[in-house]
Amino acid sequence: MATLVLIPGLVSDGIVWASLADAVAHRMPVHAADISHASSISGMAQSVLAATEGDLIVAGHSMGGRVAMEMARIAPDRVKGLVLANTGHHPKRDGEEIRRQQMIDLGHRSMEDLADEWLPPMLSPARLSDMELVAGLRAMVLRAGPDVHERQIRALIDRPNASAYMAELDCPILLVAARHDGWSPLAQHQEIADAAPDTELVIVEDAGHFAPVERPAEVTAAITGWLTRRFGGADA
Repeated sequence: MATLVLIPGLVSDGIVWASLADAVAHRMPVHAADISHASSISGMAQSVLAATEGDLIVAGHSMGGRVAMEMARIAPDRVKGLVLANTGHHPKRDGEEIRRQQMIDLGHRSMEDLADEWLPPMLSPARLSDMELVAGLRAMVLRAGPDVHERQIRALIDRPNASAYMAELDCPILLVAARHDGWSPLAQHQEIADAAPDTELVIVEDAGHFAPVERPAEVTAAITGWLTRRFGGADA
């Protein structure tokens, strides 16, 4: 039986995948990955592989999706499936390092200010009025703190170019994109779907970059349905 590994993204933690974890706990082992200590995407991938045993189905959100792809590259014999939500596969873009450094500096000045600037564009406009949702995500960012934020940002700056090996990932891949995700848009997920040999793409309506938290029921249903179709539920 494969273990479902749940990997959060930048300055994120277990609340991102909480709904999915609850939904599958009776069907298969679940491992909530901690990627807050490694200083590179490859290092994060290696640490999660070292913390788990046997066959894995890996679900990654945002930066966590990049870690998931790297795990599949490093250990194709162990990674039997990937769920990639609100993520990307391209290398660093021109001018990106300057913008990222500005966010690092802001985080060291005030994580509260960073959360207030960073979070609203990540959400669907329809979810910005949900004070409970916004407060929960804001508290998550503050829990991470400036040092984890900087370490993860620098890991993203130096990220592997996953587009160079997507065609070699022959495990089943479910791509979860959100209609209002301006950070990881639909076209970006379609590029991944076109590049890898065995993919499905689901689009979540009325959600932004934090789709698993903004629309947990819809995202969880899409993933559990895929698990059942491709792996027979608990057996993978």
